[in-house]
Amino acid sequence: MALPRAILFDLDDTLIRAYAQPEDAWRRLLHVFACHLDAHDNGAIERIRIAIMDEARVFWSERAAAAKWRLDIAGARRLSVRRGLARLGVADEVLADRIADAFTEMRRAEYRLYPDAHATVDALRRAGVKLALVTNGAAETQREKIVRFELTHRFEHIQIEGEFGMGKPELDVYRHALERLGVAAGDAWMVGDNYEWEVVAPQQLGMCGIWYDPFDAGVPAHASQQPTRIIKRLAELVE
Repeated sequence: MALPRAILFDLDDTLIRAYAQPEDAWRRLLHVFACHLDAHDNGAIERIRIAIMDEARVFWSERAAAAKWRLDIAGARRLSVRRGLARLGVADEVLADRIADAFTEMRRAEYRLYPDAHATVDALRRAGVKLALVTNGAAETQREKIVRFELTHRFEHIQIEGEFGMGKPELDVYRHALERLGVAAGDAWMVGDNYEWEVVAPQQLGMCGIWYDPFDAGVPAHASQQPTRIIKRLAELVE
């Protein structure tokens, strides 16, 4: 597949590993709080994890609320943990907030650049491909990641939801990035791990939606359309 004139990259769980595999992360964190939760075996930990993650899934399924709370992930996590524990009869918001904040800090400490991210992006730049980084989230949080992982100078355009005032999957997000790069939708790819944001929405504009699936999750069962391409490593873009 020949390279396009431009590629838009997602940030979280595309260039850096940030929020992937939350089940494992919650299990590890909840074991730390096992005594506080009176959870003395794996079964109890699993019930708490499921309750919290179910509440989070419901929380993030409402599009308007999600657009608001993406700018305060830590605050949203507090609400989800409070609701999850309340479902199990634990009405202790102080404890819930401690757990949520500990999870936020654990995830932040575990951010990692995918090993082929820099090499892939640099190879695309050398090949003359115009590059944009398009990410949802709060301005300060996302800028810190971009600086921390030495991504700033690697992109001609960086567009953060908290700075731009709008996030994926709003179509104007992609339109603006394409305009800044000076390319048409048909000459560009969107690369990322979120099926709706990096496949469905970009394809509505005529872009190629390249789905990054490093954990081999497979196309979602509810998917109404297929990605242009599926990659499991970023380096596949230049191989």
